[in-house]
Amino acid sequence: MEIQIIQPARDDTREHLVVIGNGMAGCRAVEELIARDPTRYRVTIFGAEPHVNYNRIMLSPVLAGEKTFDQIVINDHAWYATNMIDLVVSDPVQAIDRTAKTVTARSGLTVAYDRLLIATGSDPFIIPVPGKDLPGVISFRDMADVDHMLAAAEAGKTTGGGSAVVIGGGLLGLEAAHGLTLRGMKVTVIHLMPTLMERQLDEAAGWLLKSALESRGQVILTEANTAEIVGDTRVEGVRLKDGTLIPASLVVMAVGIRPSVALARDAGLEIGRGIKVDDHMVTSDPSILAVGECVEHDGNVYGLVAPLWDMCRALADGLTDSHSGYRGSVTSTKLKVAGLDVFSAGDFSGGAGAEDIVLRDASRGIYKRVVVKDDRIVGAVLYGDTTDGGWYFDLLKRGEDIAPIRDMLIFGQSFASGGGQADPKAAVAALSDDAEICGCNGVTKGAVFTCIDGGAHSLDAVRAGCKASASCGSCTGLVETLLALRLGDEVEAGPKTICKCTSFGHDDVRREIVAQGMRSIPEVMQKLHWSTPDGCSSCRPALNYYLLCALPGEYKDDQQSRFVNERMHANIQKDGTYSVVPRMWGGLTNPRELRAIADVVEKYDAPMVKVTGGQRLDIFGIKKEDLPAVWADLNAAGMVSGHAYGKSLRTVKTCVGSDWCRFGTQDSTGLGVKVEQMTWGSWMPHKFKIAVSGCPRNCAEATIKDFGVVCVDSGYELSVGGNGGIKVRATDFLCKVATEEEAMHYCAAFIQLYREQARYLERTAPWIERVGVEYIRERIVDDAPLRDALAARFRYSQTFMQDDPWAARAAGENREQHAPMARFTPIDGTREMA
Repeated sequence: MEIQIIQPARDDTREHLVVIGNGMAGCRAVEELIARDPTRYRVTIFGAEPHVNYNRIMLSPVLAGEKTFDQIVINDHAWYATNMIDLVVSDPVQAIDRTAKTVTARSGLTVAYDRLLIATGSDPFIIPVPGKDLPGVISFRDMADVDHMLAAAEAGKTTGGGSAVVIGGGLLGLEAAHGLTLRGMKVTVIHLMPTLMERQLDEAAGWLLKSALESRGQVILTEANTAEIVGDTRVEGVRLKDGTLIPASLVVMAVGIRPSVALARDAGLEIGRGIKVDDHMVTSDPSILAVGECVEHDGNVYGLVAPLWDMCRALADGLTDSHSGYRGSVTSTKLKVAGLDVFSAGDFSGGAGAEDIVLRDASRGIYKRVVVKDDRIVGAVLYGDTTDGGWYFDLLKRGEDIAPIRDMLIFGQSFASGGGQADPKAAVAALSDDAEICGCNGVTKGAVFTCIDGGAHSLDAVRAGCKASASCGSCTGLVETLLALRLGDEVEAGPKTICKCTSFGHDDVRREIVAQGMRSIPEVMQKLHWSTPDGCSSCRPALNYYLLCALPGEYKDDQQSRFVNERMHANIQKDGTYSVVPRMWGGLTNPRELRAIADVVEKYDAPMVKVTGGQRLDIFGIKKEDLPAVWADLNAAGMVSGHAYGKSLRTVKTCVGSDWCRFGTQDSTGLGVKVEQMTWGSWMPHKFKIAVSGCPRNCAEATIKDFGVVCVDSGYELSVGGNGGIKVRATDFLCKVATEEEAMHYCAAFIQLYREQARYLERTAPWIERVGVEYIRERIVDDAPLRDALAARFRYSQTFMQDDPWAARAAGENREQHAPMARFTPIDGTREMA
């Protein structure tokens, strides 16, 4: 491969800073540098992973299904572009030439530097036992590891759940065990020491944690030593030194980390436990700096976030000629382990002259231990209730004399500060300005106040401004209290902003689009002063929808502003293939459609066909390049897109109704088909489901759908705002009508009200809970002219609905014989084939 050397442009006289490592420390250092002097350096960042910068602390919620990857991204592509940072991903640096001042990546790409920053983090420690290299043995350090665990959990569902062994009872190990348990796996944790998280917890807190985890179904084995990992071609189990064999299809090694120093050592830099640095993070080579878990400062190596942020600030000061430097860190640990709160700080070993002040409430799962020596706090351990962790840590750092409040100390700051009366505001007010508020992002009380004084008058604005409460959210209460202390009644509790690109909320943007007659996404961003010129993955899909809804027939849909499933008109699966769901009107099908589906499954070697909860067939395992041909084949049989991928109408579920069922009161199937033909292809703020049940027995589950119809002898009972899923919500009764035509008319009006007033990605259930069902009834039931206008606007927008996307994409991408396109016929609201 030809080696390429990137040099600055002739007219670019800035120093070139090359950063090895696209993780939290490396990018935070660049952020700090830009904040001080945005024009001084030209920056190139090398990353080993195929991702932008994301929050590794939040990998556990991704594994547990509580967050998606997009929700843990710290700096998206727009950040790199806005700050003119060159990002090289999936290409780790493998060599540093200090003489030539270049770095060379795995691909052969060579880049020259003026200053080099090493932020390689740490490497997981793999215990050297037989079988450690078997497939199915992984660590827990990055998104690739999470993907492996999710795949193992999914594969285990076919065999009754699957079994996993996690070696290591520290934070990462317990988080991995928690996530895998939630994913349905049977999990055993093996820990060498007698106490879980022994570096953070004492024996009593460790016992409480172990008991809580065991109550959730995990098996916790302490003082257990691994002898070997068993298996032929892949892992089959773990054998302990006492002979115990634990079956497992997945083994997660989480026994510790080591500073990643191989690259620096090969370059001849001075190495101790980590890369040795001075107070400005400069290594033994004046042109090379290092920061994060890979460094050693004054004999110490840190693996917590707060010291890393201190290092980044010191590094940026040094690169911009400031005189301040890093002097080391006194650390505390505030964590949520498998949903359980733990905190520790200082020395809780109980040395000579130390005294313990203990509060234990086993029935509530609360344990507090404060270690005091010479009337000073030297250590603290909290389990179950960590509210006062920051206060104890602040007292510890400042060496405060606690003798005057000793009697109240264990009950927390609100009692100690209020003379025995709980006063949370007074407690937070008493914190020093350098007290840490947000451990995930290293934000102090003083930094939050500075952010508020700079105009951040809401929780979202503070999150966007200084990142306090922007990650795990455990400090949200503290941030809200600081807002109240600083602003009083002037705290803005309005709607959330669309994203970090703007200070406008969803409702504001929708109003301004109409008021100012905006016609495109760039125009909206220009007129509303977006902070990033191209927006981000949160705001662009929202703006695209709002413009589509406001300007039917005029605004052209921007496919690049849609999520991947909507761009591809199919659902992407974890292995990179897609699933395809043809529409079956009201759940009905016929021999021609079934033959077409069977032919597609055989022709394109689809590994699975699944009957969905919406009474359709889902074809899995379709390759991306085969999608247009699959759509064309299904179109040839008269089948159109089911929009199973869309923020749109998904399904209309029906029962057989009066035609076949002896309990049926009306033709629920026929009505369902008519409603689906009227509404299909309409874009919505979120997915939308309808059901029509033929009698009050409700076999179609109409009362947990966004719009539900229950047929009765005297007509049709309409209800709205239901959903299944994690939080099931039953519908609210809307009204009763006498005819099918009325039911369809009310349905059209309700959908249009939802389309025009709900916020993007807000389903009908939270929308109705926000505005109230009476608000809906007043507009749909009580106000006939408004109801008619809403229904008319919906039907009008449907006349401009794009041709069936499957047919359109097949015609554009597959040059073989195509099916005719399905199109909208506005006369009677049905579809015909062109």
